[in-house]
Amino acid sequence: MVIGVGVDIIEVQRVSEIIERYGERFYNKVFTDEEVKYCNSKAKPSQHFAARFAAKEAFSKAIGTGLGKEFILREIEIVRDAKGKPSIRTKRKIKEKIMLSISHSDNYVVAVCVIES
Repeated sequence: MVIGVGVDIIEVQRVSEIIERYGERFYNKVFTDEEVKYCNSKAKPSQHFAARFAAKEAFSKAIGTGLGKEFILREIEIVRDAKGKPSIRTKRKIKEKIMLSISHSDNYVVAVCVIES
């Protein structure tokens, strides 16, 4: 049974501007060390940072809290399996099944998160 759905879309340029303006402060507030390492290893890091940000936002909507005091962005990490399929690793104990899909173009990233019991 589906208990939560979240979706987010973000402009890659917006994330690029935030990175240029805040750099390490932004990284430390939003991403795990492994996410920063992964994204910075890519030809278009901003696109990968945007994908992870959108996925975290979609997850926060799916669990019903949104971003804020109840949900800290660094509490979850967006990881990929051997085939490249994204998933969410969280520090919280969540017994529900979490499904994640991320798609991007040069300018936009969209992420959808579904949580099932």
